[in-house]
Amino acid sequence: MTEQALEPSKEVAFVPVRGRGARHLAVGIVKVVVALLIGVLFVLPLLWLVSSALKTGGQEFAEPPNFIPHPFDWSNFSQIFSIVPFGQFYLNTTIIAVSTVIGSVTSNVLVAYGFTRIRWPGRDVLFGVALGTLMIPYLVILVPQYVLFYHFGWINTFWPLIVPAFGANPFFIYMLRQFLRTIPEQLSDAARVDGANELRIMFSVIIPQIKAAIGTVGIFSFFAAWNDFIGPLIYLDSEKNYTLALGLNLFVGTYSHSWAPLMAAVVLTMLPVAILFVLFQRTFLRGLRMSGLMKL
Repeated sequence: MTEQALEPSKEVAFVPVRGRGARHLAVGIVKVVVALLIGVLFVLPLLWLVSSALKTGGQEFAEPPNFIPHPFDWSNFSQIFSIVPFGQFYLNTTIIAVSTVIGSVTSNVLVAYGFTRIRWPGRDVLFGVALGTLMIPYLVILVPQYVLFYHFGWINTFWPLIVPAFGANPFFIYMLRQFLRTIPEQLSDAARVDGANELRIMFSVIIPQIKAAIGTVGIFSFFAAWNDFIGPLIYLDSEKNYTLALGLNLFVGTYSHSWAPLMAAVVLTMLPVAILFVLFQRTFLRGLRMSGLMKL
């Protein structure tokens, strides 16, 4: 009798579980489908860009549009190096981007460490002032900054595009500070007991713990320097110093009748950024999660 009395309760208990499982499965399928549709919307322009880079002259304007090139014209990628000094533009952009990453990582780690791990009077007030500078539009400081660099004799050089990176960035300071606050103070206290100074603590104890955040700062800085257009447009005059952003602008008026070489140049320009993001995607996302800027 006891077993018979328990059998109906078992059946009743499993029915809603199966119902909830079916609903969860349906919701999961809908989420996947929506994510795929959104992904297609984002990827489609990139696929069209690559397709246009492989078309012969005039095919990109054909009606109806032809997504698959026929035939594939790989000469567009070699042709751009004869149209403009594209290799020199690549070298200039690489020098500026790498130098910016070095300056940004070095300065922001030092400043964020001082705002987080060292106690000194007025620390929180000064940190608030630093964050307040994020509200200042770039155009407000553009003219006085240009005048300053002009008196330094840095116009038409890479220095105005590199040196500001060594002055730290409030956004990166905030991000690193949020990351540093997750590290227990006991680690630093133990190192001080062993006789380590602040620099030794920072390099030997703290920095190994925040590699993801440092990598995120480096990736952000590289992307910003690689894609920067306003800065090179203002400070660089001679074509030999142009970056890729300015070099792409040379194609617009020259090859308006055929955009295939321009599309090929755009593909080569975005290739390092895409490769860098794919290689360091986990580091990038982990840095955003651990710093509190993104919640997954």
